[in-house]
Amino acid sequence: MSSVELQTTQPESLEDKPDESQYLLRRFFRNKMAVLGLFVFLFMILIAIFAPLLAPYDHLQTDLSVSLQTPSSAHWFGTDEFGRDILSRILFGARVSLMVGVIAVGISFSLGTTLGLIAGYIGGVWDDVIMRFTDILLAFPSILLAIAIMTGLGRGVGNAMIAIGIVGIPVYARIVRGQVLAVRSQEYVEAAKSIGAGSVRQILRHILPNVVAPLIVQISLGMSTAILEAASLGFLGLGVQPPQAEWGDMIAHGRRFINNAAYMIYFPGIAISLTVLGLNLFGDGLRDILDPRLKK
Repeated sequence: MSSVELQTTQPESLEDKPDESQYLLRRFFRNKMAVLGLFVFLFMILIAIFAPLLAPYDHLQTDLSVSLQTPSSAHWFGTDEFGRDILSRILFGARVSLMVGVIAVGISFSLGTTLGLIAGYIGGVWDDVIMRFTDILLAFPSILLAIAIMTGLGRGVGNAMIAIGIVGIPVYARIVRGQVLAVRSQEYVEAAKSIGAGSVRQILRHILPNVVAPLIVQISLGMSTAILEAASLGFLGLGVQPPQAEWGDMIAHGRRFINNAAYMIYFPGIAISLTVLGLNLFGDGLRDILDPRLKK
């Protein structure tokens, strides 16, 4: 065989193959709405981090002489019934909302992923028990279930995180279980099993990496749901307790003055809407680039 023929049969070098990560990044940044959602989310994170530097006033400081002032150059978003600057409280409220979203999703992700791996990989009785447990949780509206859990745990932001985290477990468990059932029968998993790979190695090296993509999407979308539920619990007085700032609690206090100081509910509501919208747009963008069915 000639040298020319040998060169034509050689495989492509790794340098000739497109970089998958760069391809995904290009696809993501072509989605303008997803990029907008990412920037909104990053903006909220920066606000939460630098709230002490950005806030024009102490968010806990009261001054009855300036209570219920409409938005002005001195107080851009106005003041509440205690004379506290609403802009400063919204900035510090971002810390609470994002913290609740991250920790609650962390609880849902860790427990739900573990249960989904057990149900999908082991199966049998474990699968039946875990799936019936998730069915019970899904039988109740999420906010009502969170309220019921907090009835036993008590009020407070820590218990709100736990309640919201428990409510989100079934979603992650079902996603992981479905992915594991589809992956565990693949050839590479069977090959790993045939050469003596243990269950833990099969899960960590061959199964779990292949279920990460839908989990990443669910985490971004789950954070928006957690922030909404945290605001709902705060509105009902079950989350952050006064005088700490939290968007849902600010709306609950502002509703009493809706006729003469409607700005008290408008600005916290806009903050919630922007954060949730940004996370949803970002999550939709991630789903579009990570879903193999949508790749061209």
